[in-house]
Amino acid sequence: MVRHLSDDNNFDNRYFLNVHFVRPINRFATRTTNYMFEDMFLTPGMGDEGEFMPIITMDESDAETEQELPDTIPVLPLKNTVLFPGVVIPITVGRDKSLKAVKVAHDSDKLISVHTQMDIQIEDPSVAQLYEIGTVARIVKMLKMPDGNTTAILQGRRRSQLLQVEQEEPYIRAAIKPIDYAKPAVELEFDALISTLKDVAKQIIELSPNIPSEAVVILKNIDNNVFLVNFIASNLNVNPKAKQAILEENDLTTKAKKVLEHLNGELQLLELKDKIEGKVRQDIEKQQRDYFLNQQLKTIQEELGNNPGQEEIRELETRAKKKKWPKDAKEHFEKELKRLKRANPQFAEYSIQLNHLNFMLDLPWEHVSKDDFDLKRAKKVLDEDHFGLDKVKDRILEHLAVLKLKDNMKAPILCLVGPPGVGKTSLGKSIGRALKRKYIRMSLGGLHDESEIRGHRKTYIGALPGRILQSIKKAGTSNPVFILDEIDKLGKDFRGDPSSALLEVLDPEQNSTFYDNYLEMEYDLSKVMFVATANTLNSIQPALLDRMEIIELSGYSVEEKVHIAKEHLIQAQRKEHGLSGRQAVLKEDALEYLIQHYTRESGVRSLDRRIADVMRHIARKVATEESFKKTISVDMVKDILGPEKYTNDLYEEKLVPGVTVGLAYTPAGGDILFIESSLSQGKGKMILTGNLGDVMKESASTALSFIKANAASLGIAPELFENTDIHIHVPAGAIPKDGPSAGVTMLTSIASAFCKKSVKPGIAMTGEITLRGKVLPVGGIKEKILAAKRAGVTNVILCKENEKHVNEIEKDYIGDMNFIYVDKMREVLQHALGIWEF
Repeated sequence: MVRHLSDDNNFDNRYFLNVHFVRPINRFATRTTNYMFEDMFLTPGMGDEGEFMPIITMDESDAETEQELPDTIPVLPLKNTVLFPGVVIPITVGRDKSLKAVKVAHDSDKLISVHTQMDIQIEDPSVAQLYEIGTVARIVKMLKMPDGNTTAILQGRRRSQLLQVEQEEPYIRAAIKPIDYAKPAVELEFDALISTLKDVAKQIIELSPNIPSEAVVILKNIDNNVFLVNFIASNLNVNPKAKQAILEENDLTTKAKKVLEHLNGELQLLELKDKIEGKVRQDIEKQQRDYFLNQQLKTIQEELGNNPGQEEIRELETRAKKKKWPKDAKEHFEKELKRLKRANPQFAEYSIQLNHLNFMLDLPWEHVSKDDFDLKRAKKVLDEDHFGLDKVKDRILEHLAVLKLKDNMKAPILCLVGPPGVGKTSLGKSIGRALKRKYIRMSLGGLHDESEIRGHRKTYIGALPGRILQSIKKAGTSNPVFILDEIDKLGKDFRGDPSSALLEVLDPEQNSTFYDNYLEMEYDLSKVMFVATANTLNSIQPALLDRMEIIELSGYSVEEKVHIAKEHLIQAQRKEHGLSGRQAVLKEDALEYLIQHYTRESGVRSLDRRIADVMRHIARKVATEESFKKTISVDMVKDILGPEKYTNDLYEEKLVPGVTVGLAYTPAGGDILFIESSLSQGKGKMILTGNLGDVMKESASTALSFIKANAASLGIAPELFENTDIHIHVPAGAIPKDGPSAGVTMLTSIASAFCKKSVKPGIAMTGEITLRGKVLPVGGIKEKILAAKRAGVTNVILCKENEKHVNEIEKDYIGDMNFIYVDKMREVLQHALGIWEF
């Protein structure tokens, strides 16, 4: 609350000390008890033993009756503070006009009117730049300081108001009018405010380390309530503008409330500061206490012969004797154990070394689980958990068969690639169950730091082993099934390239000597069966891709989804929602309708969610004991799930010229792609939109060049190309698109626009094109065919060489779809548009 006050120019606090104590001075007694506040200043030229000069602070009521005010009076501008009646402040007078005003006042009646200037940046303020309300002060003392400045001790007497300016040069002189306070309307309320002010001020003094406790005595011995308000207001830690507002307030009750408001703000700040300091002090004391207690406990244990460090070392030695591990690992452990014995337990290196040795003992090393070589059982387990996926199952059974014949074969590194929701991750768990091995899953999505794979050096604070060895430790065996999930989503930044670190992990020729930075030695990963999963191979670096055996998983057909739902999903959702088999029976036609009209995906995740929606609806009926049909029909599916989300009408309707349906392969599976072409008057430019990649743009250029070269065969006038601009757009512009498989679709779209002929309804196509007029094969055929089947497409045009891929799809899944195989681009145009007869 109490702080150094600023002055007219600059106040040098080397010469002013706030000494907070009080004693009664009888010889200065007036009608009320007065006190001498020894706000001391050091007199120039004094030594260390010099005397202090006391300054008397009088009550405002006494000051008002002591001396009459003259008609005009010198005016002193103040920069950084406000003088209140009854309060004494020292100021250093630096400005010439101010110095003249103080000297004139000191040589006459010693009275001067002190007013705070509105803007402290103004060096020579005029009367208009001063606050109108100020305080008449008495010049108690003028001192010449060692640095040549003059210091004046001012004692506030009463408030005053500037009326008329008599002069502004060589100093300001003006007529003033004294201002009296309005008496409180309710004396009891004012007295209560004064009592509260004292209490709050006392709390501030107790909390502030810079205010001596003697300041409380000052407050207790102030009998005049008005002076108490002014005394506290002058010592508030607020800006001059706020103090001026308090000075100008005529109503004593309002004045006290304003002071109390500022005091409460300071109190809250001090309480918060004290709380923070107390918590910090308590934490430090607890740390010191814990340290001393630990030292005493250590001394007692040493006296009793129970050294904790020795017990830890003996435990490590006991575990090491029972451990089955390689010779080099044993030698490394013994070497590190000797270093631990020489280390001081109080140093940080001791705990680092201890953690390192414990981690070595926790690793399984040569401990492996025993494989179950029952091939029939393994096949049964794989079939129970997953429908289809025959390629993966056959590869696992082949590996198991070879292990049965030759038990030291290195484990394969498999990479399952396919759209989301087809069961890649869960298949890894089934492989572990089929082989009776432990199962570990490590998600690589968004991994940026190479240390997550190789670990940190143990000397670093907070060092940890890599997640590979952490997972091996958790499994407890050296031959688990290890799933590396989302390997295509590995990141790369300044912290390293995790995919490069995986090169050693996934190389059968190298992973027998995998080096972890924390372990500081090699570990054999050759017995681990690594199974990586990915949605696409495009983002996997070639060196890493070369180390893995790629197995592609296709999306599911409607028939496969129906089978999976009946055998797995419906039963799981019934159990999840507490329903019995009789309470929710989903008819097959209702299930097919749900799949075709409420899901559009390669996997079954969305299907599982829709089945869960149906089960929740039934569970609510059961819980509320409402009547409902236990057999769910197509109409009930519509009522529960609402309007159809997907319809095939869009692909079956007659298309306008320039619009063609293509087939695309995305990381989420197969999809339908529209390509639109539009002609307009111009200069033969081609505009491409729809967020297309470079390969798709090149396909469009190739298609247009082919059509220009064969314009006569297509019945297109050559000059049409020179006077017409063509705009090719692929909808869903927010999604990036690239790849060569849209070549035939773009060819057909451009030809359709120039010939003004619509593509036959129900036709979709895919294939790469060349300038020679050839159609080349593309990938992702099964996903594209299944996407066409879901969309209701009946005719698909594709390359002759892709026929073998179509034959791999079961006939039941294809149904009555018609496949048109072509070798040349003119065949595409003939089948799609009926032009270019051959």
